[in-house]
Amino acid sequence: MAHPNKPQHAGKLSVFALGGVFEIGKNMYVIQYGDDIVVIDCGSKFPDESLLGIDLIVPDITYLMENKERIRGLFITHGHEDHIGAIPYILKQLNMPVYGTPLTLGLIKGKLKEHSLSDKDLHDIHTDSVFELGSLKLSFFRTNHSIPDCVGIAIDTPEGTVVHTGDFKFDLSPANKQFPDVHKMARIGERGVLLLLSESTNAERPGFTPSEKLVGERIEEAFQKAKNKIFLTTFASNVNRLQQVINAAAKTGRKLLLLGRSMVNVVKVSQELGYLDIPEGMIIEPKETGQFGREQIAVLCTGSQGEPMAALSRLASSTHPLITVDPGDTVIFASSPIPGNERNVASTLDHLYLLGAHVIHGGHGGTGMHVSGHGSQEELKLMLTLMKPTYFVPIHGEYRMLHQHRQLAVDVGVERENIFILRNGDVLDISEGQAVSTRQVPAGNTLVDGFGIGDVGNIVLRDRKHLSEDGIIVIVVTLSRQENALLSDPDVISRGFVYVKESEGLLGEVSRIVIRTIEELQESGNDWKWSLLKTKTKDSVGAFLYAKTKRRPMILPIIIEV
Repeated sequence: MAHPNKPQHAGKLSVFALGGVFEIGKNMYVIQYGDDIVVIDCGSKFPDESLLGIDLIVPDITYLMENKERIRGLFITHGHEDHIGAIPYILKQLNMPVYGTPLTLGLIKGKLKEHSLSDKDLHDIHTDSVFELGSLKLSFFRTNHSIPDCVGIAIDTPEGTVVHTGDFKFDLSPANKQFPDVHKMARIGERGVLLLLSESTNAERPGFTPSEKLVGERIEEAFQKAKNKIFLTTFASNVNRLQQVINAAAKTGRKLLLLGRSMVNVVKVSQELGYLDIPEGMIIEPKETGQFGREQIAVLCTGSQGEPMAALSRLASSTHPLITVDPGDTVIFASSPIPGNERNVASTLDHLYLLGAHVIHGGHGGTGMHVSGHGSQEELKLMLTLMKPTYFVPIHGEYRMLHQHRQLAVDVGVERENIFILRNGDVLDISEGQAVSTRQVPAGNTLVDGFGIGDVGNIVLRDRKHLSEDGIIVIVVTLSRQENALLSDPDVISRGFVYVKESEGLLGEVSRIVIRTIEELQESGNDWKWSLLKTKTKDSVGAFLYAKTKRRPMILPIIIEV
């Protein structure tokens, strides 16, 4: 019997996402022709408040595990977390060669080292690289984004060419001089593109995304006006922005202090690979700050999204052990809140204002301290026009973004019936030039909690939610092995349910209910077992507590036989 997830026809092109559509983050896309598979990106995303205790979400790779002998390589478009964050967790389960540009590989190596996976098979990509892997031939073109070394990927297959744009904008005056390779994109389009996969993050924003160069000018102005210490927070991976901060610090004679592990790591890797130009002696250690006046210090830190344990949040709450935000200091948010993080960012802002800081953030409107790394509507239309695809799949976005991107494609001449909005796991099959989407492969979320990958599922999360809402009652019963009789009154332990000192009467009644339950079982004369006692105890105590408190704590009976 054929495996349900194996390709049905050797001469069929199949394309699908294991993450990255109907969501922001967790990007992973699969291109398969016959027995050859290439995977593009391997990202993670952060959990929302409903996923209690979960650290990270990575793609479900069931299909890849079942077809691992067909995988020819994992290709990474750039070094942001939503494209590389899952790599250590996936490579622990599935060993495959990884291809990326120099900075991207530098960031990946740091992640692999943290997970003791330094022996992995890594390969450099340059924009003129070509890789022939079975029936697939891969080439690359440079794009702009908010991190250097970004590429789009063209995959030549026997069925036609598939193009994956990666994240992009068309910044024609980029701060890092990495210009988008418009000519190469046009040549790929002239040659013929069967299918375009293009990112949709800013599909709802009209016009063009402003140049990163404008941000550098605003940062320099703010540095010149500041009187005391300057704290600037941005995404650690926004290497172009980091260079602008370094330039502003150099022009205003300030030393630079780095706070936050990811900030230190990205600066170290980027400097080693030549992507950051830092004047000799500019970076100082926290213990050296006392040697300089307040007007000579600039701090580059993590925490732009209000993350509770990040450097800026600890500075805002005056709990950072190394340095403080004092009245008159300037704090600059060179970023915008990711949807869902607004509350955390607002809390951090409130604390900074209470400390007397001069705060510059997006809420002021038009501060010019941040521009998006993603193309707006006119740039998305330009990519569609350059590529001229027969078929189009919008990717990298929530549904409203994918929907809007589809309309943009129609506006520039792509036939509506040739545009497919896919969910994670939906397969687009193309054979003899005809495209259909009628089947699915396994796809979903794998939850990372500490060292565990995928070992926390719905039942564990349900229990965590239960505990977080109503707490737990533990009932310890000590029985005689000979007579099944109580040797002492049950111990009743409450955590997160009621305050014990004020609820002794309630918990005493729970103890009496347990005693009555045991006595009733003894009087029944049946050969009852522990499982029955546990069930009866849960039912009787649960009914009593709900009647008295309208709460349903988790009830955990523990029976000890001596």
